[in-house]
Amino acid sequence: MKEFLDSHKVKYVTMTHSAAYTALEIASLAHIHGDEFAKTVIAKIDGTLVMAVLPASYHVDLSLLKAAAKGKKIALASETDFRDRFPGCETGAMPPFGQLYGMPVFVDESLTRDKEIAFNAGTHQELIRLSYEDFARLVKPNVAQFSTTEEAALRL
Repeated sequence: MKEFLDSHKVKYVTMTHSAAYTALEIASLAHIHGDEFAKTVIAKIDGTLVMAVLPASYHVDLSLLKAAAKGKKIALASETDFRDRFPGCETGAMPPFGQLYGMPVFVDESLTRDKEIAFNAGTHQELIRLSYEDFARLVKPNVAQFSTTEEAALRL
């Protein structure tokens, strides 16, 4: 990941933290607001794996993601569906750079308002923080509104 960013002359900061496995736990340990920590959720849309990138404090609304992708069928992917797709990464700690793994990326529009975002750097102990502008330039994600807050998710 760092080699990729360096080769594209991107300024970034890496941070190490105690082992953490949920996006909100990582954001808390790193003193990053949950709206600025980007978590990566893997979904299957019409049989194709995609990355859904959204703030740690939000949940994926699968029906909105399916509509954004113009898909017919959607489900969250299981770890066995994607574990082997991310060589060198710990399961669940993959960075949101789908082009490095042959996967389309969908970014929730709420992240586009952040000056900077942080995300897992391939392990459960390290994260990378960079400008959203650099992230968007490198990843060229599909931007759509597909997240919901925890309170809204509980009402569904």
